[in-house]
Amino acid sequence: MSIDFDYKGVPHTLDPWSASRGRYDSMVYRRVGNSGLILPAISLGLWYNFGDNRPFDIQREVLRHAFDKGITHFDLANNYGPPHGSAEENFGRMMWPGPQGQLGSRNYLLSSLDDSLRRLSIDYVDIFYSHRFDPVTPLDETVGALASAVRSGKARYVGISSYSAQHTAEAKAIADRTGISLVIHQPSYNLLNRWIESGLTDALRSAGMGAISFSALAQGLLTDRYATEDAADIDRATSRPTLPAATLTDGILAKIRGLKTVADARGQSLAQMALAWVLRDPVVASTLIGASSVAQLDENIGALNNLDFSTAELTSIDEYATEAGVDLWRSSSEL
Repeated sequence: MSIDFDYKGVPHTLDPWSASRGRYDSMVYRRVGNSGLILPAISLGLWYNFGDNRPFDIQREVLRHAFDKGITHFDLANNYGPPHGSAEENFGRMMWPGPQGQLGSRNYLLSSLDDSLRRLSIDYVDIFYSHRFDPVTPLDETVGALASAVRSGKARYVGISSYSAQHTAEAKAIADRTGISLVIHQPSYNLLNRWIESGLTDALRSAGMGAISFSALAQGLLTDRYATEDAADIDRATSRPTLPAATLTDGILAKIRGLKTVADARGQSLAQMALAWVLRDPVVASTLIGASSVAQLDENIGALNNLDFSTAELTSIDEYATEAGVDLWRSSSEL
């Protein structure tokens, strides 16, 4: 093993590594809608833990371990970090693809794709998303930009994120007329945020599309720590700016603790049950997780050991899995 300095002047170790030969044996792989795209049931999102705020060696350890566990889908975007773009740069040094865009103009989408490819040091991505519905840009222009990405060879598949059921159907119809396949939708979805059940999942089924959910753990709320720790520890945990302490009302904490009782009876952690729950509908092909350590990654992958729910379990979950005004994770969704 040796020490090298990367282009940012940060020291990191160089060591030989070969992927596990059994990496595809334990992972569950699922087809996205009616397309030929297949995703692992657990995908890894690189939103917050893979920028310049984390040591490169730790990032590499987590990513290699994920790949050894059969995770073949890694979600990035041009604004992931911190700072923006750094997650793609760091990931690009490991030669894996997966960026997403934001907003909807042709210039923005295609420029962001070119920038992402440059940072990743690759020629194409497997999936490229219009990551937010743009109320100003005509939808024909947004979908046309996705079509250009496919026809230029820079994206194999294209999808959308956080679009309403109505705009999803409209985007799919435009894509069909354009001659490309819109195959996947990436919505926020978890036990405290069930907005996609009010029409979007039906729209996806009708369109032959699939989904990959994000925020399945509600930015960490749906984990055992919030069901068991005292108020002081919870206050410290919510120092992260994307998770305001005001979110943790007594009502929400009661729901989290109630959900944990169901998870305990299933022999799962609350996080494992939350991940399994979003995968219970076949239209959700995969769910994105975030992980800052190998141990956390393994715990989340453990959700795959029990993906089945009895009718009684689902009824019990429904007693607690109500939104009750929680819209923190829906703030990026189109309403």
